Amino acid sequence: MTSIRKRSWKNSAGACKSAWQVDYKDQAGRRRSKQFARKKDAEAWAVNALSEVQKGVHTPDSVSITVAMAAELWLESVRNSNREPTTIASYEQHIRLHIVPRCGALKLSQLTAPKVRALLDGWLADLSRPMATRVFRSFKAILTDAQGRGAIAQNVALAVKVPNAPRKKGQVTPPSKAEIRAILNAARAANDLMARALVELIIYTGMRASELRGLSWPAVNLGACHVTVEQRADARGVLGPPKSASGFRVIPLPNSVVSTLREWKLACPQHPLALVFPSPKGRVLSHGVMAKNYLNPILISAGVTAGGDGEDSAVAKYTAHRFRHAAASLWIDAGLNAKRIQTLVGHGSIQVTFDTYGHLFEETQREAEHRNAIEQALFGTSSGL
Repeated sequence: MTSIRKRSWKNSAGACKSAWQVDYKDQAGRRRSKQFARKKDAEAWAVNALSEVQKGVHTPDSVSITVAMAAELWLESVRNSNREPTTIASYEQHIRLHIVPRCGALKLSQLTAPKVRALLDGWLADLSRPMATRVFRSFKAILTDAQGRGAIAQNVALAVKVPNAPRKKGQVTPPSKAEIRAILNAARAANDLMARALVELIIYTGMRASELRGLSWPAVNLGACHVTVEQRADARGVLGPPKSASGFRVIPLPNSVVSTLREWKLACPQHPLALVFPSPKGRVLSHGVMAKNYLNPILISAGVTAGGDGEDSAVAKYTAHRFRHAAASLWIDAGLNAKRIQTLVGHGSIQVTFDTYGHLFEETQREAEHRNAIEQALFGTSSGL
């Protein structure tokens, strides 16, 4: 039974006050109440509350915790899990900088799908799209955890989706074939075997920088000509497994890379963890040292710089991550299908592969059609080669 009545009282200063109070019973049969300044707000809330009670998903404000409290409970459970320190640090940043300042004082019971959508819109407006998506993912995880603890009966954030990005956004431009050839030639000419092995491996395998830094010799099968990705190094140099199941994969190696790795294995300093690319001090190679000491000098030597021959001629044009795109573009040119490329680059879904490289598939298909169209015009037939 739900009723709405007007309450009047005097405050401590003797001033008359009034409010509209909704009296109702929750799904456990306990009497509850909530006050509103306007009658129409009380009526609208009462209709929604009655529906929630009937569905068994109502959480009274009086027993609800705040978003900030729920976030801390979730963080505590994450800290007690086997998550990497860098992952936990990113969650803490999401909460400290973006979630608590915007909605930390809100009670979970006060959240609705429209309110959650407004929060998401705010993050999308203030942050980059990838960061806003990660923050929202953490926010949903907080509510899911709270639901599991019985703090809320339903996770209203599940009904809210991040809107699709414009199709062109997120497309990548890989290094050109001419640039790749120049880089490989510069690596072969350099008097640094580790740099050569690193450059060849990153171009031909598309491995992530963290995966290269964590690569060990037992994962490199020179006889079978493939490398197994089963370990990575985080930003602190801590070794661990890939972040997701899709990160575990086997990537074939060209004969030229196998030859370089054989040579490098003989010269590689011994390391207690059998790392393929140890740091000069015998530790796990940092991302900064990998770029500064090995990748950037090769790119600059090859003339692949930010400003060509201008003032930025001493600044490498590409980061290590861009060579993942180089590998993918070469595989696409070689005719590998999207599912195979998804596996090789370690994407969690085929949609990520299409969102990132779909335009390259389209360009390759158009080029093939143009070649065949010319042959058709000349000879009235097409070999399809």
